[in-house]
Amino acid sequence: MAKRRRSRRPRAKADAVDYVDGEGNVLALRESLSAGTIRKIGAGPANAATSQEDAWRRRYELLFERLAVSWEIAGLPLTDQKMLLGRYRMADTDTQQWVRETITLHLERHFPELSG
Repeated sequence: MAKRRRSRRPRAKADAVDYVDGEGNVLALRESLSAGTIRKIGAGPANAATSQEDAWRRRYELLFERLAVSWEIAGLPLTDQKMLLGRYRMADTDTQQWVRETITLHLERHFPELSG
């Protein structure tokens, strides 16, 4: 007997806030996250052997992964999650710093329980 496919209800598109850097590039970050995602981000590193720097870097990658909706760089929009994360990882130091500062500001405004 064939299995019946379950129809999934369409997900509501999350609202996003645009942040523009000094070069006109636009990073769009979600205004909402699920309770499970907030718990996961707030939990910290799973391994006690993780260095403080590794934990800090991984936290910002996780935040970027969960918050970034799109990133328009030099007029080229990126919306695919793998491409977004790859672009963040390949970014120069100044760009990564701008993204981290932008995420920190975004957390303070929209997710005070995760800021700090």
